[in-house]
Amino acid sequence: MIIRPRPTGWQLLYILRGSIVPAIAPKVLAIGVLAVLVAAFSRSWHPLGGSGLSVVPFTLLGLVLSIFLSFRNNACHDRWWEGRKLWGQLLIESRSFARESAALLAAEPQLRQRSTRLVIGFASALAARLRGRDELAACAPWLQPDQGAVLARRNIPDGVLNQLASELAVPLREGRLDPYLYAQFEARLHGMASVQAGCERIAGTPLPFAYTLLLHRCAWLFCVLLPFGLAGALGWATPVVSMLLAYAFFGLDQLGEEMEEPFGLEPNDLPLDAMVRTIEIDLLDALGHSPLPEPLQPQGYRLQ
Repeated sequence: MIIRPRPTGWQLLYILRGSIVPAIAPKVLAIGVLAVLVAAFSRSWHPLGGSGLSVVPFTLLGLVLSIFLSFRNNACHDRWWEGRKLWGQLLIESRSFARESAALLAAEPQLRQRSTRLVIGFASALAARLRGRDELAACAPWLQPDQGAVLARRNIPDGVLNQLASELAVPLREGRLDPYLYAQFEARLHGMASVQAGCERIAGTPLPFAYTLLLHRCAWLFCVLLPFGLAGALGWATPVVSMLLAYAFFGLDQLGEEMEEPFGLEPNDLPLDAMVRTIEIDLLDALGHSPLPEPLQPQGYRLQ
C-alpha cells in the first residue's frame, strides 16, 4: 500500500513513487512513438486517405470504454475494500480473544500464553497462505514443541484453529472452564474461520477473464487507432493528446489489475505484513512481553 502525503501544486506533475506511471510507462511511450510517426507522415500519406479517421467514433468509443473501465474498477475496489474489512475484523477478533483470555483464563496462565500465541500464528500463516509464501515458516515461531501436529496439515491456518480449539477443550473437559465461557472463545474462533474463508473466496475467485480480456483489447485498439483519427486535425499535437488519453485508460486498467488481487505484492495491494505485525504487537503486549517488536514502516512510501 502506498502511504505518502497528498501531493499539492507542482508535485502533481513530477511525482513517480506511488504513482501508476512506472507500470504503464512502456505502453504510453509506445503510443507516443506511434503518434509521432503518424503525425510525421499524415500530410504526405495516410492509410485511409484524405484527412484520416473522423474523431466522432473515437469520442463514442472512449465514452463506452471509460464506462466499462469504471465498472471494472468499482468491482476491483470492492474486492480490495472487502479484503481490508476482513483483516480489520481479524484484528478485532484477535484483540477480543486476548482480552477475554486475560479475564477468563486468569487461573490458567500457561494455557493463556499458548492460546494467544496460536492466534498470532494463525494471522501469520493466513498472510503467508494468501501471498503464496511458506505457511510453515510463518507459523512455526509461534508454536510450542508439542504442537507440531499443526505443521502436518495441508491448510495450516485451519490447523492452527483446530489446535486452539483442542487446547481450550482440555480445561472444559476437566471442569476447569465453564461451557458458557468456552462458548465465548468458540465465537472468536468462528470469527477467525470466517475471515479466512472470506479471504480465500476473494483470492480464489478472480473477475471473469473474458471481461478483463475485452477491456484490455478495447483499450489497446482505442489507443493505437487514436493517432490516425487525430493527426489530420491536430498535427504535431497528436502525440501529446494520444499519450494523455493512453495514460488515463492504461492507468485505470492497471489500477484495476492491482486491486483485483488485494493480497498480492503490487504497490497498491493491502499491507498484510504490517497488519500481522500489529496483531503481534497487541497480543504480545496483552501477555506482558517486553520489549515489543516495532511496527512496520513504509519503505519508499510503500508499506508491505
